[in-house]
Amino acid sequence: MQWTSMVAIYGLFWVLSAFLVMPFGLRTPDEVEGYRVEKGHATSAPVNFRPKRVAKRATILAVVLFGLYYVNYAEQWVTVDDLNFFGKPPVEDLGY
Repeated sequence: MQWTSMVAIYGLFWVLSAFLVMPFGLRTPDEVEGYRVEKGHATSAPVNFRPKRVAKRATILAVVLFGLYYVNYAEQWVTVDDLNFFGKPPVEDLGY
């Protein structure tokens, strides 16, 4: 696998991981006692959003997911043939 492909796939895993870990640990104004929502702000907006913490968690999860992906790529645990749930196609050659 080329290094540019590895970087691109890791980037995809990182973005996926960021969306997966983003909601953990957030609190809305209803959950924080004494917090008052100012005029013009959404009542559902989190009051303790920490992007550095989200990035750190996403990086750790992305490294784990990419590691599993790369080991599967090298060891061929799951291949395309393993994911063929519909069997052999009815037509071998489409005549193109």
